[in-house]
Amino acid sequence: MNYLSICLLRCKATEKVTYVRFTHGDTCPWYMQYNLPNMPDLLSRWKIGLSRSSKAVFGRLVSLFGATEINNQTWEEVESLLIQADLGLETTASVLESLQAAVQNQGLIHTAELQSLLKAELRLRLDVPPEMDYTSRPTIILLVGVNGSGKTTTAAKLGRLFVDSGKSVLLVAADTFRAAAVDQIEVWAERLGLPIVAGQMGSDPGAVVYDGIQSAVSKGYDVVLIDTAGRLHTRYNLMEELKKVYRVAGKALTGAPHAVWLVLDATTGQNALVQARAFKEAVSVSGVILAKLDSSARGGMAFAIQRELGLPIIYAGLGEKAEDLTLFDPDAFVKGILGV
Repeated sequence: MNYLSICLLRCKATEKVTYVRFTHGDTCPWYMQYNLPNMPDLLSRWKIGLSRSSKAVFGRLVSLFGATEINNQTWEEVESLLIQADLGLETTASVLESLQAAVQNQGLIHTAELQSLLKAELRLRLDVPPEMDYTSRPTIILLVGVNGSGKTTTAAKLGRLFVDSGKSVLLVAADTFRAAAVDQIEVWAERLGLPIVAGQMGSDPGAVVYDGIQSAVSKGYDVVLIDTAGRLHTRYNLMEELKKVYRVAGKALTGAPHAVWLVLDATTGQNALVQARAFKEAVSVSGVILAKLDSSARGGMAFAIQRELGLPIIYAGLGEKAEDLTLFDPDAFVKGILGV
């Protein structure tokens, strides 16, 4: 059967995320009913969003696979390019070991035969995003990250995604340290028609979080998205403040926060790993959102995040528009960075 691709679908009734294969001529009522992007648009969005990674290092990898025979220089070049793509030393070594074993076991000779092997090996190292549990009402999601990671914009885009899936969403602007942070998220909230609870500049972020959650409980919102202040992972006092916000959420609603998502700027490459380790230790990060993938040539960091931190990638930012934040699709991601 000639499959076009795999698409992420969320059933509005069950909230279950499903991977559905479409063939030529097939239609899906969910696909049309819930305003999801059509298949060509979805695939094009991934390809365009990852074009920098594809044209930079990964594109050179693909061009390496030609009619020449596999030799020691081939492995040296593959290793060098994978490291440049920000896969990290551990992930690069693991990929190389698997490729070399496959070449030996299958008796492969030409470098052209490595492309499909590499694609398969990269795909094996990425997990499908786990299903989110929305049984708690409201479900409290804490967004954390360093300054400039795209956290505030991502909060608003997530709000749009949840509203489109039929949920009521409350934004909580708890970044009371940065002068423009509240204004920025309020502009997004107005543009997307999302209600928001915001604190004044310099006010206690914990108090804002507590009030926001209490408001969501009393008004029956489904999801609360909390935008916290960006902070350097190396600043002890700022990380302690974040821990306080985390604890306050639990006091406002037992079991909260139900998810802590770390927003990482994909353009920072391997530096993002250092950030992720610090935030994971401080506030039990449960997932990662890769922002600014469209501006980065370092898409390989996704593999390092999964291998070295064991954190799932939940969403990916593929552009500046609200609809450019999408559920992470491992298949589309690998195809996009390889340009295939």
